[in-house]
Formats: sequence, structure tokens, C-alpha cells
Amino acid sequence: MKQLTKAEEEVMHFLWDLEEATVAHIIEQMEEPKPAYNTISTIIRILENKGFVSHRKQGKGYTYFPTLKKEEYSNQSINKLMDSYFNGSFENMVSFFVKKNNMSLKEFEQILKELDDKKTLP
Repeated sequence: MKQLTKAEEEVMHFLWDLEEATVAHIIEQMEEPKPAYNTISTIIRILENKGFVSHRKQGKGYTYFPTLKKEEYSNQSINKLMDSYFNGSFENMVSFFVKKNNMSLKEFEQILKELDDKKTLP
């Protein structure tokens, strides 16, 4: 899967949250200073070319919607991160985050509980 730039990912987050939107609606959701309409329109077209977004005609304009779920992109991004920086080892990645982010024992126990719960699912 193709990777997103920071700007593309930001627009995708708005689309994932809104589920569908016009360029103007996406811009309304953004903080000041708001980007130019043409900037967001160009990013949307790039996202369409990459296969992340599609559209449907609505009046004189278009409504855009994501073609990939946020969870799918997140999973693929994490796997790429793990492969690129942690030799594909989940253990190395978790160890890194525990050490570098001063994870509390409670947070760590919660992660272990979620992993254990996942093991018991059919």
C-alpha cells in the first residue's frame, strides 16, 4: 500500500471522522489559519489517485469519502514501522515504547490484558 504524506494523512483523518464531506466541509473542520480551497482540493485528488478516496457527484460539486478504513491504514502503518525500525519484532517495538515513553505499570498491564484477551478469542 502507498504511504501518505503528513498533509494527506491530516485530510484523511477528517474524512475518516466525517465519513464523507465536500472540500469546503473539510476546510470548515480545520483550525486557523485554514488552508486554501485549492490546496485541499489538490490533496483530495492525490488521495483519489492513490486509491484512498473516491467521490460521487452532488449538485455542481463532489462529495468525497474514504475507500480504506482508518483501522486498516493504522494496521498497515504500524506493521511498516515495526518492520522498518524494529526488525519485524513486536517485542522490540513494545520494549522501545515502554523505555522511551515512561509507560506506567498500569498501562503495561492493560496492554498485556488486551493481548491475553485476544488469545482467548476463537
